Amino acid sequence: MENQEEQQDNTSDQNHKPQDLPQVLLLKPPPVLSVIGEQPFLSKKYQFLKAWESPLPLLQFLTAHADSIQAILCSGAAPVTDDLLQLLPSVRLVVTASAGTNHIDLEACHRRGISVTNAGNVFSDDGADAAVGLLIDVLRKITASDRYVRQGLWVNKGDYPLGSKLRGKRVGIVGLGGIGLEIAKRLEAFGCNVLYNSRKKKAHLSYPFYSDVRQLAANSDALIICCALTNQTRHMIDKDVFSALGKEGVIVNIGRGAIVDEKEMVRCLVHGEIAGAGLDVFENEPDVPKELFELDNVVLSPHRAVFTSESFMALCELVMFKVAITEPYCHHKCWTQPNRLARVS
Repeated sequence: MENQEEQQDNTSDQNHKPQDLPQVLLLKPPPVLSVIGEQPFLSKKYQFLKAWESPLPLLQFLTAHADSIQAILCSGAAPVTDDLLQLLPSVRLVVTASAGTNHIDLEACHRRGISVTNAGNVFSDDGADAAVGLLIDVLRKITASDRYVRQGLWVNKGDYPLGSKLRGKRVGIVGLGGIGLEIAKRLEAFGCNVLYNSRKKKAHLSYPFYSDVRQLAANSDALIICCALTNQTRHMIDKDVFSALGKEGVIVNIGRGAIVDEKEMVRCLVHGEIAGAGLDVFENEPDVPKELFELDNVVLSPHRAVFTSESFMALCELVMFKVAITEPYCHHKCWTQPNRLARVS
């Protein structure tokens, strides 16, 4: 019986002409497509509609395909706004190829009964590895000492200044979601004391919880930022937080650049009011404050903390699954929480 049903499904797929398939809109190519190509995403159940390949102006292009676009695959470079959704009445699903959803108007999706889903925990391991790696790099001066050797300064100037030990450090994690929890596990293995700030206390965890991020900073040797960017978290890491962190404190940011008051952070670094920073994200990417280029106590990364070839392949499988199951939701209004599709009446 199962074989008969499978054969019927396959026959049905084969009978679909490309123009009859549900169309998935891509406004701009997500990073995952740029890295691994489109081939792993191809399916007989849906068809990609790539706006950037059309000679038509975007508004005209969207109007022409408004009734056939049933899903949107997006990334931070292509926001899903209320104005966009007004043009696309048939959209039922928005899938973002990222962990964050700050580039999607969630309220507008909610009002229209559109499902929204993100990359979930696909990036958790790689993001946690990168965060701890940046912290170790800043403390032990790995990147700076690499430059020292390459420039021939070891021969001319002698030994490089010593770094600082990771073990025993009090590390405050801002945002104890999937990535934050993985960071905490790794830090425990290094013998660090983990503290955290989150939207609410995690009853099942024994780590000290601070509802006030300034208090967290005052009791930490380092802060790792891995929370989402929202109206509430924008510039949450401000002058008061840096002051509480102090001259021996280090900040690592793999969340979003705008969570940190970047101008204030640069000022604190330049004037020695904090000890160092490991930064994967910036407020106005790809523009990075030039003052940071001159600082040996700052490690910079081009927003690649969560990206590896393995995570991209896992993301590909997740996106294919979530887009492919759009069809059973045709006649239901949905609201999706991160990494979970949920029907609501």
